[in-house]
Amino acid sequence: MKLRENNHVVGYLFAAPFILGFLVFIVYPVFSSLYYSFTDYNLLESPNWVGLDNYRTMFTDDEKYMKSISVTLNYVFASVPLRLAFALGVAMLLNKAISGIGLYRSAYYLPSLIGGSVAVSILWSQVFGDQGLVNSALGLIGIDSDTSWIGNPATALWTLIALSVWQFGSSMLIFLAGLKNIPKDYYEAASVDGANKVRQFFKITLPLLSPIILFNLIMQTISAFMTFTPAYIISRGEGGPLDQTLLYSLYLYKRAFVFYEMGYASAMAWVALIVIGIVTLLIFQSSRYWVHYESKGDK
Repeated sequence: MKLRENNHVVGYLFAAPFILGFLVFIVYPVFSSLYYSFTDYNLLESPNWVGLDNYRTMFTDDEKYMKSISVTLNYVFASVPLRLAFALGVAMLLNKAISGIGLYRSAYYLPSLIGGSVAVSILWSQVFGDQGLVNSALGLIGIDSDTSWIGNPATALWTLIALSVWQFGSSMLIFLAGLKNIPKDYYEAASVDGANKVRQFFKITLPLLSPIILFNLIMQTISAFMTFTPAYIISRGEGGPLDQTLLYSLYLYKRAFVFYEMGYASAMAWVALIVIGIVTLLIFQSSRYWVHYESKGDK
């Protein structure tokens, strides 16, 4: 009995660093931000309780807040489907048995390996600048252009979407693993029955890959809602031109660390958390109609 109690003590001692870190760096900041969201805390003075004023202001008196929501939703609904479609297409190409396939897989994964870093964002701002690679490529095919794609309000957000799609490697690898698990017997039987490649894709590949698609969809949607670094670097922290790249996370950062409105920024963070939670729940609820689990039939 005494030996058993000693084992429990040893277990608690080993778990103590994690428990302590979880309480200090996760639980305390979460509940602190919830409290500050009901105050006018500005880092320099003691917070004063203002109730729901921060939440009321953001939905009724803050035009930039509504603009950041619009920009973020456009970014999420454009970048996530394009990224997944591109990742799936490349994964299907890399699923073929050709020489040097390992090199191709590494090359396509490289953009995701370096991630949304500052260096990549700076590179992207050069590529889409008025003297950048895009305009040079257009010149090679006879299209003269001196447009700064980043400085043009009509195309600025699309440069961020293009950067997101370009970093498709992580989703591609997960799709590739899913494709490897689909038995080749299914395709051989479908070919014998006369099904062409398109029909095989919609009747075999997509249904059997739907759990993988669900996973990638949820992960990439959450990631897209939290995108910050590319928008900050490419727009130089302003979200321009004309607020066309003012993503929600960038505007939250500006209210917190440029205007020192920590209470308002905390309220924004909690609204973002609730919205992401609702969107994730909706995706999960919709999955019963389009995700195929072999152990449960068509649902």
